[in-house]
Formats: sequence, structure tokens, C-alpha cells
Amino acid sequence: MTLATEFTRLCGVRHPIALAPMGGTAGGALASAVSRGGGLGLLGAGGGDLPWLERELPLVAEGGHAPWGVGFLAWAAEAEAVERALEYGPTAVMLSFGDPGPFAERIRRAGALLIVQVTDLEEARRALDLGADIVVAQGTESGGHGARRGRSTMAFVPVVADLAGPVPVLAAGGIADGRGVAAALALGAAGALIGTRFQVAAESLADPSVTRAIVEGRGEATERSGVLDIVRGSRWPAAYTARTLAHPYLDRWRGREAELAADPRAAEEYRDDVARGVVPPLPVWAGEGVDLIDDRPSAADLVRTLAARAEEALTRAAPAQPIGPSQE
Repeated sequence: MTLATEFTRLCGVRHPIALAPMGGTAGGALASAVSRGGGLGLLGAGGGDLPWLERELPLVAEGGHAPWGVGFLAWAAEAEAVERALEYGPTAVMLSFGDPGPFAERIRRAGALLIVQVTDLEEARRALDLGADIVVAQGTESGGHGARRGRSTMAFVPVVADLAGPVPVLAAGGIADGRGVAAALALGAAGALIGTRFQVAAESLADPSVTRAIVEGRGEATERSGVLDIVRGSRWPAAYTARTLAHPYLDRWRGREAELAADPRAAEEYRDDVARGVVPPLPVWAGEGVDLIDDRPSAADLVRTLAARAEEALTRAAPAQPIGPSQE
């Protein structure tokens, strides 16, 4: 069985797997390794820090001839950063969280595929109206930021796939092994966008303490909240909260976000706690599929393993039936 889909055809990749463009984690080495493995490696450019891009873009753009891309936060990206990335000739540019409109036409003119991640049906309709080549349907199981009031991957992906029609959809959220990839395909997606599993790959830029926490973490310890954005002074729009592993400030401020936002001392206390090592310097972004992660393989090997296990899962679900006399 070969898992060829409209996504693999459109992007010119072997496997229906894409790297989530995780800011600060999905650098050039990780994106390049995913692409070498036959998936679509997406560099995590975030808001578009230019010195970071100048360091990481060559690592993926010059790493070979495999298709690759770059992802930006639509609410934070600067036009100059998007333009700089396009100069390297990415196969695709992904926009997430916010209005992709200001960048869509420029991306298309550069000859790159436009990928838009959506967290609800309003965003999905907007992406399709803009002519997105690929839509990512993100469920609430995902690690990091997502919809404050969204749907689970299982419920959300089929609805977006039906809405998108011929436009390929990638499923995202809680997918951490080949069975998850197979499930995404069964739901009508053309592939899977995977984050947390790749966050611990050998080429990831994540701090060793973060990768260790993910390998040791459990799904029931993850929580979606706005607390850590508020206390860190993050500019993330309130419509998007973040799923992380357990954190002392979640326990301290859970359900008291308005009070936290109005307390100027809280941010100062947080910075002091970080400086003293009482709390980790950064939240550990992790999805609900974290239980399935127990090793740190190379990303290229991981892509191939995910694809192989997805094929096995689909074969088990629909084994070939011998043709008998009544079936001929």
C-alpha cells in the first residue's frame, strides 16, 4: 500500500505527513530532516524574527532538493519576514492564527502553495475564500496554541473536509503515531500535521529539559489555558489558549484569569520564580498524544516509521478479502 493523497501529489512528497511549524523548535535542521524522510518540513518562523530566519532558512533551503516550507503566525508576522522567506523559494508557506489575507496574494505570486491552519468553520470558510491550496484543521488536542472554544480533531476534521471539497485538508491535534495518521486519512483528511512528536526528534531545537518532560509526560497532565500567556505578558490574541504540561502557575491561577491580568505583581513574581528556578523558563507545549512518545529518533526515520505504521493500521482495519465464487 502506498499512501498517495492529493496532499502528497500537490507538494511532491512521498508521505502524507507534515511538520507543524513550531516556533523556536522547528528550525532548519528539523524541517530539512522531515523533508528528507519524505514528509513536508515546515520551518517555524513564528512572528518572523529576521536574525533567526537568516540562520535557519539556509539549513532547510540548501539541505537538498526535497520540498519544504515555512510557517508564520498571521497575527504577528511582518511583511518583511515573509518576503525574506519567499526569496529562498519554499514549496509552501503556512499561515496560522489570525487573518491570512494580507499575505495570501504575495505568497501565491511567489509560486508557493498557500497553507492555512484553521480552528473553526468561520476560519475555514475564510481560508477557502482566499484560495488556500491546503487547509489544516486543528483540533483542541493539539499542543501549544489553539482555539479557546474549538472542537476535537475527530469531530472537526470531517466537517472541514466536507466543506473544503477538492481542497486537501491536513488533520492536526493529538496525532503522535501511525495509527493517528491512519485515522486522519479515514476521517477524510489528505494527511496529518504533527507537532509534539517531532518536538522531541533528534534535530529539534527544544531544550533538553523540554524533550525530557515530553517523553516522561502523560496526556492527562496537559491543560489548555490562557494563564501562562497572561503571566508571561504574551501578546497572543485571547481567542487562542495554549495546551501545556502541568505548571505551578496553572494551579495557582486556574479560573482567575481576569484577576491575574489585573495584578501587576503577578508578572513580577513569575519572572522572579523563573530566575530562581522555581518554575521552568518556558511552558512545555505538549498535545494529548504525549503518552505515545517515549524516544528521540531522527526526524527522517520518524517520518518513515509513521508512514509505515499508518499503512499497517489501514491494512488491519480493511484487510484484503479473497474473492470467492459469489464475489466474482
